[in-house]
Amino acid sequence: MFITVMFGAGCWELVNPWCNLVTLTSHLRQRGRVPPDATIALLAEDGHLVNLDEGLEEGVAPAESMASSLLQERGTYVLVQIIRGEGGAPTRYESLLENLDDQCPELAEELRWLSGLPRGQGRRRRLGTRRGHQEQGPPSRPRRDAPPKMPD
Repeated sequence: MFITVMFGAGCWELVNPWCNLVTLTSHLRQRGRVPPDATIALLAEDGHLVNLDEGLEEGVAPAESMASSLLQERGTYVLVQIIRGEGGAPTRYESLLENLDDQCPELAEELRWLSGLPRGQGRRRRLGTRRGHQEQGPPSRPRRDAPPKMPD
């Protein structure tokens, strides 16, 4: 099992999510150069946000803290940082993939919507936030010779 995670200036990496969430989040923080105390999530190509810290809550059974239980096999994800608002300010969601607006405008729009920012033109529907084991559409198949392309 593997997933593709996109971040930085067009960087992408195949990651094996058949591990503990602590291991996966630590690896993604290191690769994405995210501070260790930052909250990160993965935005799926269908717009579902997978908050990796939710699976690390106290009282969660070890089998449920496996990254593979939250992620779609062969899925493509964008690394996202969650910035909690202070003093009543809204939570913001920032893509750690540069130029998300150019590469995946619908996903950029989804992050703006989640952050409570005004919607851009051409927005047809909200894609949703993924929780737990909800089903996604068919997995994507990344190309071997080039980074995976997110849907337009």
